[in-house]
Amino acid sequence: MLCIGGNMSAQDKHTGHIDSKSTAQTSVKVDFIEINKVQVPFIFEKSKNLPVGSVQLVFVGGSADTNIAGLAKVSAKILNEGTRELGNVAFANRLESKAIRLYANAGLQTLGFDMSYLKEFEDESFSLLAMLLKDPNLTQQSLDKIKTLTLSQIARNESDFDDVAEENLNKILFKNTPLAIPLLGEKASIESITLKDAEAFLAKNLVLHRLIIIAGGDIQEEKLRANLINTLQSLPLGEAKQRLQLKASKEIDSIIVKKPTEQAFIYFGAPFDVVDKEKNYIAKVMSFILGGSGFGSRIMEEVRVKRGLAYSASLSISVGGVADYASGHLQTKLENKDEAIQVVKEVLNDFITNGATQEELDAAKAFLQGSEPLREERLSQRLNATFINYFRGLPLDYHKQELQRIGDLSLEELNSYIKSHKEILQMSFSIVE
Repeated sequence: MLCIGGNMSAQDKHTGHIDSKSTAQTSVKVDFIEINKVQVPFIFEKSKNLPVGSVQLVFVGGSADTNIAGLAKVSAKILNEGTRELGNVAFANRLESKAIRLYANAGLQTLGFDMSYLKEFEDESFSLLAMLLKDPNLTQQSLDKIKTLTLSQIARNESDFDDVAEENLNKILFKNTPLAIPLLGEKASIESITLKDAEAFLAKNLVLHRLIIIAGGDIQEEKLRANLINTLQSLPLGEAKQRLQLKASKEIDSIIVKKPTEQAFIYFGAPFDVVDKEKNYIAKVMSFILGGSGFGSRIMEEVRVKRGLAYSASLSISVGGVADYASGHLQTKLENKDEAIQVVKEVLNDFITNGATQEELDAAKAFLQGSEPLREERLSQRLNATFINYFRGLPLDYHKQELQRIGDLSLEELNSYIKSHKEILQMSFSIVE
């Protein structure tokens, strides 16, 4: 399910459900469907590999569009409880009998439905989707069930020390913004959610002016359009929501939490100032060399391979999404914590001061360009790439343009870029020990 959000590597990836390799398809295109005089963006690619269809309805809003932590997630989960008339079990049985998958989810900036079906059951799929949109199971019983499950998940997460450290880092880097609030919510906020809250959230978000449609598969485009119009014309017009854009804090801070653990969980991050968005592709190369290439990265090589100070170590740079920032993590023995942190700081300082080597640049180019066919082999991957580019206001093939620029990147250009980003030395730390 597509959930565009803060950390694109983790929070808001789009994973469709057409897993066939592409051997015969047309290019992905973006068009519009007129529904009740609203021009709804429509991303579509036909692929004849399997007799299946996939449709995602993405409504721009999500958890950033509410002041109640966890309300977006709770509301989306209620949508997975079937209709008021049929209830959860009977509605699920209707789906299962036709091998239809229909699932709702919410992210930082989106609320949406993910539907996949066999080609022969396209009409039945849209009929069930229409039923769900018109009569979701918004009952006190459903709400109580979802709140109980959510509170249980929050309690389990309190024992997931990676999760605790990451959430606390977000509270530092994105203080007083939606990114500082856990998507799942917090105990007090979940307990406070009422049925009226969920109804109001869904009424505000499930509207035509917020909708983007992504679809593909071995389906007839004109028939699909007709089904979409027929199913979605009952939605209210509503008000549009703009894409979220946040900045990471430049204030260095730290949060240390004591837990019953024999290991230290260390998350760290810093702002990353994007002056020229046309050079974001260089940040990808910088990120790969510094901490995103596993055992070949600077961070992993120095912290784990050479010194044995950490079980795992990484660092990545996120640009072009909801916020531009650098972040990483270490998992170490308690007695190695301070030394591991010091080595990370030394590696960063050396990298910013002296830059990368030609060998590192060549390895980054080879990997990033060589792995492109893997990122394009599935229909869901191509649709997702197009959606992300569209959502960010970029050319639809921007990811391919970036690869061409990476291929042309010189070591001089790379090191000039690296040395201009001293702000990533201003690392804040969140530690569970």
